[in-house]
Amino acid sequence: MSPEAKTAHWGARQALSKVPAVTVHFWIIKILCTTVGETAADFLSSTLNLGLTTTTYVMAALLAVFLVFQFRAGTYRPWLYWLTVVLISVVGTLITDNLTDGLEVPLETTTVVFALALIATFAAWYARERTLSIHTISTMRRESFYWLAILFTFALGTASGDLVAERLNMGYLPSAVMFGALIGVIALAYGVMKVNAVLTFWLAYILTRPLGASLGDYLSQPGDEGGLGLGTVVTSALFLIAIVGFVVYLTISGRDRDLRGAALPAHGRTASVGRARRAADGRDHRR
Repeated sequence: MSPEAKTAHWGARQALSKVPAVTVHFWIIKILCTTVGETAADFLSSTLNLGLTTTTYVMAALLAVFLVFQFRAGTYRPWLYWLTVVLISVVGTLITDNLTDGLEVPLETTTVVFALALIATFAAWYARERTLSIHTISTMRRESFYWLAILFTFALGTASGDLVAERLNMGYLPSAVMFGALIGVIALAYGVMKVNAVLTFWLAYILTRPLGASLGDYLSQPGDEGGLGLGTVVTSALFLIAIVGFVVYLTISGRDRDLRGAALPAHGRTASVGRARRAADGRDHRR
């Protein structure tokens, strides 16, 4: 394939991608979303007295609706993508809470079960697509694997975070520091030691969940339980405002699309696809 054809093919593939570029903004919003997932779930089920079961049904229904919109979207849309992440964060938290609080399943068990479920998802994803890269989320099947993996990362992160902070009595702030340090080690492994980008991405993605959950609990829980006592309402509101601010900024600036072809106009994407196809057809003909 000629350099021009490779460029056209890459641009065409990226134009169809449904997820944002992995930038510092991506990680900031992801951590904010995980914190909201923890505090919003507590706010709805406890503060509003909806209960775990009712809250789970309501949030799962909302998630299903916005997943439909996300799947139907032709390309990455910041507000839709991050709203879906917030909702899946809440649902992932509620799944773990239902198992541990409602059914009294030990946190050790839920941590192992969700870890195995995530590994099975990755195995099935790789077996069908031969890649786990988020830069290739351009088909419905890949997007389905992607969102299923994200759901399990949130459920696993909630279970492991609660296991460390509460069951092992480490405390919310020390737990947040520990998970943040682990993410820092992974970042160094990727940046300095050149460890596989896909592996380090998913490891960091998993760890942002207990990091965000520990931060959320530290800010919202009362002082006698090791928190700052801001409450779930204030904490959720602050982080939601921050998420909205970042999403508006990214929507206007397009900073999370700098390395992507998604910002190309429709006729540009069509032309790129056409050039890539013609180049491929010509190469096949020559063979």
